[in-house]
Amino acid sequence: MELEAVRTFVAVAEAGQFQKAAVDLSITQQAVSKRIAALEHDLGVRLFTRAPRGAELTIDGQAFLPHARELLRVAERAGASVRPGRRPLRVDVIGSRGAQSGLMRGFHGAHPDIDLDVVMLLDIETAVAAIRSGAIDASFRAVAAPSLPLPTDIESVRVLDEPLQLLTGPAHALAGARSVPLAQLAGHRIWMPGIVPGSEWAAYYDDLVAEFGLTIEVTGPNFGSDALLDTIADTPALATFMGEHTRLIWPADHGLRRIPVTDPTPVYPHSLLWHRDNPHPALATLRTHLAATTAGHDTAGTWTPGWVIPR
Repeated sequence: MELEAVRTFVAVAEAGQFQKAAVDLSITQQAVSKRIAALEHDLGVRLFTRAPRGAELTIDGQAFLPHARELLRVAERAGASVRPGRRPLRVDVIGSRGAQSGLMRGFHGAHPDIDLDVVMLLDIETAVAAIRSGAIDASFRAVAAPSLPLPTDIESVRVLDEPLQLLTGPAHALAGARSVPLAQLAGHRIWMPGIVPGSEWAAYYDDLVAEFGLTIEVTGPNFGSDALLDTIADTPALATFMGEHTRLIWPADHGLRRIPVTDPTPVYPHSLLWHRDNPHPALATLRTHLAATTAGHDTAGTWTPGWVIPR
């Protein structure tokens, strides 16, 4: 059963004439007749009888009419559910407590009328595949490492350079420092069990280690941020890196210290990725908001890996 034939049937039933229905639908009267004939063939019944005043519904036509109208309403709702601007904007962030989530909270606060779906995908390959399939509209990632080139149909723009901080327990050798030069971290054990091999953030820390001679350990299971904070608080020999905008809460007796890293300050380059042909109107609004609310990039005294492409 063709939906256009059902739409034509309803138009004829409401107009009472094949000719007037043709005008209303902007098609020929012959096309109206063919659609009705095809629909009658599919249903195995006659829907109209010719009368001096036009077309009249048969008993079967009268029975079918309310269902035909409901079919059209369902079709309209189905189309509206995925029509750009009528469905939520779907955006991928790496974690719920990081800078990316903070950017999306700020966007929602500035544009509460825009419906949002915020999802969390593990790696950049999964995120790019979801963007290309239309499963999501945008993703926050670090680009473009030499081993992680973006497809030509994926656009990106750098939206936030987030300074890294050193997180230590109260007994760590650097716990009392107001700031710490990056070179001074050589020889200290920095524990980051959440780094996923092959991810864009793994590439970032590989470059950081190579350039400044740091020791980053990824051994041990990753039990999440709470377990990480517990271990850092209780182990004087361990520290970890944390983004300046990461929002974490820990017990007061942990005595954890967040220490700025300087000379230079390593910054993590967050970028927004999207498909060049994505028509969702809220995507343009998100890009405009991020451009207006985030700081400049590659400022004096900061470090980013050499593969970062400023946009």
